[in-house]
Amino acid sequence: MNSRERIDAALAHREPDHVPLDLGGSPVTGMAASSVYLLRQALGLDAPGTPVKVFEPFQMLGEIRLDLVEALGIDVVPLAKPTTMFGFRNEGWKRWTLPDGTPVLAPAGFNTEPTPEGDLLMYPGGDSSLAPSGRMPAGGFYFDAIIRQPPIDEGKLSYEDNTEEFVPISAQDLAYLGREAERLHSQTDKAILANFGGTSFGDIALVPAMWLRNPKGIRDVAEWYMSTVIRKDYVYKVFERQCQVGLANLARIHEVVGNRVTVVFVTGTDFGQQTGTFIAPKTYRDLYQPFHREINSWIHRNTSWKTMIHSCGSVATLIADFIASGFDILNPVQTSAAGMDASGLKQLYGERITFWGGGIDTQRTLPFGTPKEVRAEVQERMRIFAPGGGFVFNTIHNVQARVPPKNLLALYEAVRAYR
Repeated sequence: MNSRERIDAALAHREPDHVPLDLGGSPVTGMAASSVYLLRQALGLDAPGTPVKVFEPFQMLGEIRLDLVEALGIDVVPLAKPTTMFGFRNEGWKRWTLPDGTPVLAPAGFNTEPTPEGDLLMYPGGDSSLAPSGRMPAGGFYFDAIIRQPPIDEGKLSYEDNTEEFVPISAQDLAYLGREAERLHSQTDKAILANFGGTSFGDIALVPAMWLRNPKGIRDVAEWYMSTVIRKDYVYKVFERQCQVGLANLARIHEVVGNRVTVVFVTGTDFGQQTGTFIAPKTYRDLYQPFHREINSWIHRNTSWKTMIHSCGSVATLIADFIASGFDILNPVQTSAAGMDASGLKQLYGERITFWGGGIDTQRTLPFGTPKEVRAEVQERMRIFAPGGGFVFNTIHNVQARVPPKNLLALYEAVRAYR
């Protein structure tokens, strides 16, 4: 099988010739730029000091170039608009050095300023005349959103303030997606994982709107979560408007990319923490499921795309609802969280949803284990998840910074050996 056929088989719950592999197909299945640098050096792909592109500055994710894709046997390539979460485009690359000394290339809009405490500030659209919207703590590895919410006046609160970012897709971005979809489909045999944006209802990484010059409405993380209970009607109206625009954009996007796309990333809203969910199943059904169903139904009626939901943490009590909402794929499959035992998940849901992730624990085993422990965990996850298809190997969320190179090599050597 080629990569596209391999992914198609897994998604159809048929065993492919070997387990498909994703690295870098989305902003939640990638790798920190410093780890990309170390992996490329360990594989001998670059001369020492060769910089890695940072294509998503919020999480400081590194570009997974096609030579690395081929070296590791990766089966997936990404398709997304060329704009970062801070609102500047991935162009005009310039040299920069990560706090740990890793040489990188950053987009021209990557304009940071240090604070007296050694933090780094980032700005909406790279415009330093505006109030900063992101902060990398001194010695940190990625940016945290800076909350820029004005005091809430309940009498003047309008759901329209929380929907200003949901707009028709631009002609420029449509043309780009069409060109890239054709290039990736015709010049590679890889499955395309698309992240078009706009359909991730209540994604807390997006609520602060770090790319907006002057965000209005409810933009504080804690206030937003409380609003899903105390201002439920308000949040529902935000989601209604978002869904309306999202469906219109999907129709226009499908006209230019067609069915070259294999998987579309629908939502990255996290519902789980380490020990359980932070919402009850009824809240999911009342507030989120109607819109998830609407998006998934449109996609399944009009395209051949498979749909992915990303939710970290312990979401075992919601998986049946995710399936009922029409999702084909669950990511990142955080098997270390409560109730998320790999064997139990496979037994209960393995024939009804594809597990995209769960391959190795990125909180403990990968950064802090031995190469032997890394290989053993990869082998065990392949043994559990691979039978009958319905599995794409990926780490549990992004590979973080400071993973020892010997563990990175052990990870992908084990994938090759046991897939």
